[in-house]
Amino acid sequence: MNDALQDEEKRIRILRFVVDLNLAVLMQQADLTLREAFEIMKNTKQAALNLFPDKGQVYELIYAPRFRRIISERFVIVGGLSNNG
Repeated sequence: MNDALQDEEKRIRILRFVVDLNLAVLMQQADLTLREAFEIMKNTKQAALNLFPDKGQVYELIYAPRFRRIISERFVIVGGLSNNG
């Protein structure tokens, strides 16, 4: 396996670890505020961009929806969209 591929696989493993850890914090930390939840989401995106500078759209497609879903399930956002019409 060449060095570039090994480096990319290492960065992917790091990103998965960071994402999984931060998703777990969002789901499990009892005293988390909405502001802190959004800060975790922002910091995770920045970590992803540090690892993969040209892949911001990939983050938005794959990881951002997971963070938004957990945040919306955990916090009631006044004026947010609902399925009740």
